[in-house]
Amino acid sequence: MTAAEQLREEAINRIHEKMEVIGADGVHIGTVEAVIDQRIMLSKQDSGQGSHRHHNHYIPLTLVAEVEGDKVRLSANSDVAVTFEEEEDGHQPLT
Repeated sequence: MTAAEQLREEAINRIHEKMEVIGADGVHIGTVEAVIDQRIMLSKQDSGQGSHRHHNHYIPLTLVAEVEGDKVRLSANSDVAVTFEEEEDGHQPLT
């Protein structure tokens, strides 16, 4: 494992419930409910509108750039990062 990979893994291990998830641009994307199967489960309160409401969405850990205090910063801007959100079964949400 390279030094960069080790630093990234250490950052991912610091992710915990109630941390804010932000895009590279600093815009709020969601709040961590849990880390499950290489994905961040966002809380239901950040689940969006219409058919996206009242259930969790997931962000792949591969998008994590760094952990800063109580914030998880992603490598993509918020408008792009939300396109990577997944449903529990791993599929993209239907629009």
